[in-house]
Amino acid sequence: MDTLTALLEQVTGTLGEIGALSQTTVPLLQRNEVVVTLGIILLLAFGKLLAGIVRQNQGNQARLPFPGLIPALAKKQSVLAPLRHGAFLLFLVGLPFFAVALADPHTTLIQERSTFPGHRIAILIDASLSMDSSFATDRLGWGNTFLANVAAAEYFVRRRMDGSHRDLVSLVQFGGEAYIITPFTNDYENILLSIGLIGTPEEYDRFPDHGTLIMNAINRGVQLFQTFNFLEMQGNLMVIFSDGQDTHAMYEGQSLDEILQQAADNSIPVYFIRTAYNQQLGDVLPDNTWKLAVERTGGRFYPAADEAAILQAVHEIDALSAGQITATQYVAHQPQFASFALIALVTWSAALVLGLGLKLFRKFP
Repeated sequence: MDTLTALLEQVTGTLGEIGALSQTTVPLLQRNEVVVTLGIILLLAFGKLLAGIVRQNQGNQARLPFPGLIPALAKKQSVLAPLRHGAFLLFLVGLPFFAVALADPHTTLIQERSTFPGHRIAILIDASLSMDSSFATDRLGWGNTFLANVAAAEYFVRRRMDGSHRDLVSLVQFGGEAYIITPFTNDYENILLSIGLIGTPEEYDRFPDHGTLIMNAINRGVQLFQTFNFLEMQGNLMVIFSDGQDTHAMYEGQSLDEILQQAADNSIPVYFIRTAYNQQLGDVLPDNTWKLAVERTGGRFYPAADEAAILQAVHEIDALSAGQITATQYVAHQPQFASFALIALVTWSAALVLGLGLKLFRKFP
């Protein structure tokens, strides 16, 4: 009984919705296929009807002489005769519902803007040849400086993932050129997968460009924010994992200060974790240059000489005010054909039962 009640409620609800059906609210994705299918059904029905009329006329002409027409015409029809069309009418009732179901109705794509606690974070990982130097670790990945940096980036993402943040994170791997591994996404698992894929000795050896041009990577990071129209928004930041072994003063006619000024002008603070084992601030030649440059963006330079310094830097960046980011989400509802198909199935099943069960409904027209 409950099943029947639920079925009736669903059918009733669908009947109420059919009046509001329109191309703007529930677009029909397979309209052309429906037109073709209905055209074929109508042609077959018309052909069968025409063939039946022809056979009937031929049979009457062969068997019934003219005088016999008078009693046939005088014969009264039964009051139940009109009911013989009942099964066919049920078929016609189900036909439009079948057509709508066949057209694959979907609700329109809904655009929603939501605000979340978090940042838009571009993670830049150095894969240059100098990153193949030794770096002793206990908790992070071991083997060389590159693997330690990859493990630190993964550690940072996991901390963000375990918190209350809803960051948009992107991943860039760079040497002499910068490569976007993953554009901005709020799928932390996707970012972790990307970090895992690049963070093996085999992938490091296969990296196509082992030069070092950090300015190019920063420029690519700013372009990435621009591509996603994030430059005018608050909550952006860039995190660089590198050994800092880059003495280039210019990139494509721009100085280091000019490139970092792009980040500063667009409120993108740069946080630079410089990982060089047992190298304190100033021990690496470009340290002071990078320190002054990134601090102008509102970020900070971390001379990480050991694993503890890397983890401390990650914790400090993670502890930044969460802020808020506004993200556009697109929500597509489930296909809406099921209810229409159900009504067509019910009406056609009823027509089939009547046609098979009672001879009265087998006569048409």
